[in-house]
Amino acid sequence: MCPERLRKLKRRHFNALLSLGAAIGSIGTLPQAWAQAKAPVILVVGDSLSAEYGVRRGTGWVSLLQERLKAAKRQEVTVNAGISGDTTAGGRSRLPALLRQYKPTVVIIELGGNDALRGMPLSTTQANLAAMARASQEAGAKVMLVGMEMPPNYGARYTQQFRDLFQTVAKSENTALVPFLLAGVADRPDALTLFQADRIHPNESAQPLLADNVWPTLQKLLAKS
Repeated sequence: MCPERLRKLKRRHFNALLSLGAAIGSIGTLPQAWAQAKAPVILVVGDSLSAEYGVRRGTGWVSLLQERLKAAKRQEVTVNAGISGDTTAGGRSRLPALLRQYKPTVVIIELGGNDALRGMPLSTTQANLAAMARASQEAGAKVMLVGMEMPPNYGARYTQQFRDLFQTVAKSENTALVPFLLAGVADRPDALTLFQADRIHPNESAQPLLADNVWPTLQKLLAKS
């Protein structure tokens, strides 16, 4: 084999490994506790707000939920399937494989913000979230929908409709609902102190507040198990 062709093959092999590593890193590895004991899984399907974007690994709100589960002597383990930049369409397309792999007892859906940022129709976002909720329930999981809100510059009518769609899906699909993941973070006078430089992603000090918003609803959901 000529040297140039060999170099191309090596380069393609290296790029393939990088792509595989990125995919594994985005979804996260299966917790050791689950692998050993087949503990019940709480699957989080989200975007950068779940995927620990810009914060140290293990300090995001999903990881903090795992700490609280352990402190409460619960057996469930969290699997963070958050991918930065993901939309409801992306989550809907990858959900079936995640359900087959992890067989979760609870699915937390934290998606929709990127739909709005990309100008996707609200009807599409709503349909995707509803389809994800139904697919999760058909797989035997309880579902929690985590809502998001858009800043006021999107216009009062749009922001209200976007906020309402999460409540509509939660009601129609009979899911648990956290109305606004960033409550107590984005809506406070000193909000910028809790965000990274991009003013979009909460920083590390905000993560416990996000966990505070999700934890009570998760506790109620688990109590019904």
